[in-house]
Amino acid sequence: MNKKKSLVFSKKVYAFLIPALVLFLTFWIVPIIQLFYYSITNFNGTNYNYSFVGLKNYIRVFQDGSLINACQNTIIYTALIVVFSNLLGLGIAMLLNTEIRAKGIFRTCAYMPALFSAIVVGFIWSYVYMPGNGMLATLLSFCGIDGNKVNVLAGFQSSLYGIAVVDIWKNFGTTMIIYLAGLQTVDTSLLEAGKIDGCTEWQLFRLVKLPLISATVTINVILNVIAGLKAFDYSFIMTNGGPGKATETLMFVIYQMAFVEQKMGRASAFSVVSFILIITVTVLMLIYMNKKEVEL
Repeated sequence: MNKKKSLVFSKKVYAFLIPALVLFLTFWIVPIIQLFYYSITNFNGTNYNYSFVGLKNYIRVFQDGSLINACQNTIIYTALIVVFSNLLGLGIAMLLNTEIRAKGIFRTCAYMPALFSAIVVGFIWSYVYMPGNGMLATLLSFCGIDGNKVNVLAGFQSSLYGIAVVDIWKNFGTTMIIYLAGLQTVDTSLLEAGKIDGCTEWQLFRLVKLPLISATVTINVILNVIAGLKAFDYSFIMTNGGPGKATETLMFVIYQMAFVEQKMGRASAFSVVSFILIITVTVLMLIYMNKKEVEL
């Protein structure tokens, strides 16, 4: 009797999984199959009278300088986000994990930027960077620097760093919350024992806190790596890939090929290459961070 009940129960459980499985197949597996399929055609996105071109799209992707330029920009952008989001998030999390007054308010304020949509943040920071009347130009004018001559988003060397600052500002709150959750799991008795043994605050952090929150560090690093590699919003909203191609990321180039140039086949091939690169980098980072966890 129990076997029959457990069998019925298991069938019900699988029945509940069917809707989720259908959605997964429809919106994840099928599009990936279509992506690989269109990557070997000359499909333009509208006209279905396309033909197979084999690996020509992939050859053009590697011959075109857009891939190298986009990879360079994306790697720099990702490195900036990973380093500064984690340093800023961990630093503020450690500060807000202490016994200070109104720390709940400070936590809310620090997390607030993460609640806004990317398009809102992009437009706000476009006005911040605006030469002449923008907030940055006004602050520089108070310091005796001509704010009209400072245009972060128009500079070939500064534009990528400018939009990276926006991404860091928006997302460091999420990183902070994750670090804060990890720090609150640290046993205070270990810290007290370390203080009795004469450890400094830096030694307590390096030898006690950091090893205990190593899994949290891994989560934040991987999340920031993925966010950086698939960056698109601020390149599109604030600079439209410019000036020149200074802020073109992998995702921006895919968008440009697919929806502006209407070369859906080549964009699909570019997407496949980008997908392989992102998966490779993410897996290597995960392996490296897991090894670091073991060492710590």
